[in-house]
Amino acid sequence: MAASSSRDGFFYGGAVPYRSREGLTTRPVGSSDEIQLRIDPMHADFDDEISGLRGQVKLLRNVAQEIGSEAKFQKDFLDQLQMTVIKAQAGVKNNIRKLNRSIIKNGGNHVVHVVLFALFCFFLVYLWSKVARR
Repeated sequence: MAASSSRDGFFYGGAVPYRSREGLTTRPVGSSDEIQLRIDPMHADFDDEISGLRGQVKLLRNVAQEIGSEAKFQKDFLDQLQMTVIKAQAGVKNNIRKLNRSIIKNGGNHVVHVVLFALFCFFLVYLWSKVARR
């Protein structure tokens, strides 16, 4: 691709560059992680640009530190939650084991009682339907 004139404000086939202030322009390169700066010496106020960049770097550093502290907090919270879940699972497992021992020790008569109660209820409903037809 042929490059246009930098006086037109276009670089590399018509792409409009990003401008921070007078004097600095960016243009894309092969990797998305890299930015190349082109300095126009006619309008360059390097001290202002450098102090502006320093301010942005400080802001980014503060944001990165906040993200790091939040990530640490979330990790600690998840670790505590995981320990709580493990303790709850152990408690449920122990209670199920005790319940199984109790059922074995006292016998499985409760199932028989439930079946007999269900048969008794069906018998009552049957009798009630016979009486209601008369």
